[in-house]
Amino acid sequence: MAMTIHVDIVSAEAEIFSGLAEMVVAPALQGEVGILPHHAPFITPLGEGDIRVKLNNDQEEVFYISSGMLEVQPHKITVLSDTAYRAHTLDEAAALEAKQKAEKLMSDKQADYEYAKAQAEFAEAAMQLRAIEKFRKLKK
Repeated sequence: MAMTIHVDIVSAEAEIFSGLAEMVVAPALQGEVGILPHHAPFITPLGEGDIRVKLNNDQEEVFYISSGMLEVQPHKITVLSDTAYRAHTLDEAAALEAKQKAEKLMSDKQADYEYAKAQAEFAEAAMQLRAIEKFRKLKK
């Protein structure tokens, strides 16, 4: 039996995942970090992206987060995020529509605020689509 570590992924609204994993890969601001059981403790901010959790039965789960914080203890990993979803629950059609709408708003450039908001919406939709794509690759 492989060594495992307890993982909690929590959004502002609910606990998204709680269980044992062999490894976690998360989007830290300075690049992806991989965490195995008995890792040295640390805390780091997370960027928008996907978190991959390798379960102890050779399966992997993918989660999308908007950003957040990662705390690592030798026997526990905690991810706190404003927004977190399981990749398989994301709506690809809605993400594509949001991306197209944001692209249109960015091309208009009527106001700096609207442009910045459109950029943020575009980035979020693109990251959701990326998480969906990674989830699909895992299922093959």
